[in-house]
Amino acid sequence: MRRHGTSRTTLTWTALAAAAALTLGACGDGGTEEPQGPEGSTAAPRVQLPKLPGEKLEVAAVWTGPEQENFIKVLKEFEKRTGASVTFVPAQDPIVTFLGTKIAGGAPPDVALLPQVGALAAAVENKWAQPLGPEAAAQLDANYSDGWKKLGTVGDTRYGVYYKAANKSLIWYNAKAFEAAGVKPPKTWKELITAADTLSASGTPAVSVAGADGWTLTDWFENIYLSQAGPEKYDQLAKHRIKWTDDSVKQALTTLGELFGRKDFLAGGPSGALSTEFPKSVTQTFTGGDRPAAAMVFEGDFVAVNIAQTQAKVGEDALVFPFPAVGAKAPVVSGGDVAVALKPSKGAQALLTFLASADAAEIHARQGGFLSPNKAVDPAVYPNDIQRNIAKALIAAGDDFRFDMSDQAPAAFGGTPGAGEWKALQDFLANPSDVAGTQAKLEADAAKAYGN
Repeated sequence: MRRHGTSRTTLTWTALAAAAALTLGACGDGGTEEPQGPEGSTAAPRVQLPKLPGEKLEVAAVWTGPEQENFIKVLKEFEKRTGASVTFVPAQDPIVTFLGTKIAGGAPPDVALLPQVGALAAAVENKWAQPLGPEAAAQLDANYSDGWKKLGTVGDTRYGVYYKAANKSLIWYNAKAFEAAGVKPPKTWKELITAADTLSASGTPAVSVAGADGWTLTDWFENIYLSQAGPEKYDQLAKHRIKWTDDSVKQALTTLGELFGRKDFLAGGPSGALSTEFPKSVTQTFTGGDRPAAAMVFEGDFVAVNIAQTQAKVGEDALVFPFPAVGAKAPVVSGGDVAVALKPSKGAQALLTFLASADAAEIHARQGGFLSPNKAVDPAVYPNDIQRNIAKALIAAGDDFRFDMSDQAPAAFGGTPGAGEWKALQDFLANPSDVAGTQAKLEADAAKAYGN
């Protein structure tokens, strides 16, 4: 039985990978006119909220930069409709530790957005989380598939609203760099390595790797492992029913080493990759014309919000292709954040009701770099065809998905900076030849975290 409360999920290969393969590579902006909606529009709201004059709320999330700024626009609309005042509280990973400190100090936020699978379960176990009220539950029933509703449920009680999702099996590329090197988007891992060799030989390192953020490295591993080992093995490793010393892990790390082991493939080499945080990994790929720091960057649809900080235009300068097939089928890993009330207040429940509505999601979707699992969201609000088609594919996947592996793990193994899987894969990036040593470290840390 899979744990409930995960934030990153692995969706069906066919629904998303096929849609992505057909629509992502050469999409432009499309010129679709955005429908009128919240934030300055005259359209009637679709969700009714209570008046909360004078009420003060705090919302905590690990979001920074443009992601945080765009979410604050959603909170401003909530303030406008209710009369409440909402403050965004920047959180740090692991968020359970951050929230524990806040709660111990008697100052928990009213609502938190949790990015790891264990975080919701921990919040419920610690008696921090409040069950969803009837208004939020009604929005959930109206707008979400059963699978997404179950993800926010612990036992038989609903606690969370999956406000944000992500397709994390995408490789974004600098169109000018690809054109200058005469490279086409690869469909298989072998083709990816060949393309990387051609790109690097042309003078542009192939890949910008955000090695300073260990979570990106878990995503690299998971995409390779899912495609190469298959879903049954993936599920077993996610539950630690097979060990990290298994031959399937050896094979996946060896495959990943084909990329990480080539210093000329990585922007700045291994040391440069290990000092590169996620936002920079994106921006350095889309600055410098046809001679950027790297030609490609791997990560989810949310990369678009960081591309927006450059002069590059999604759909023209910045294009995307699905993560290449390593085995028989291409992988698709998806994720998101679940909103949970930590105070039994009317304001906290009202905010969850709003976050479960299409009104809130459409405000955020218009900004780009955001993907909603809310099936009532009009796809036309997404700012370009690339993001629009990613969103359509997510909704088309329905309930057929799996949990992201690192987010199924206890936070000490799968969600803590400088520890567990994050640290082991950073060490692997520094020395990709040490497959056996990496496996031994992963297994030791996993056994300790899982208690077996």
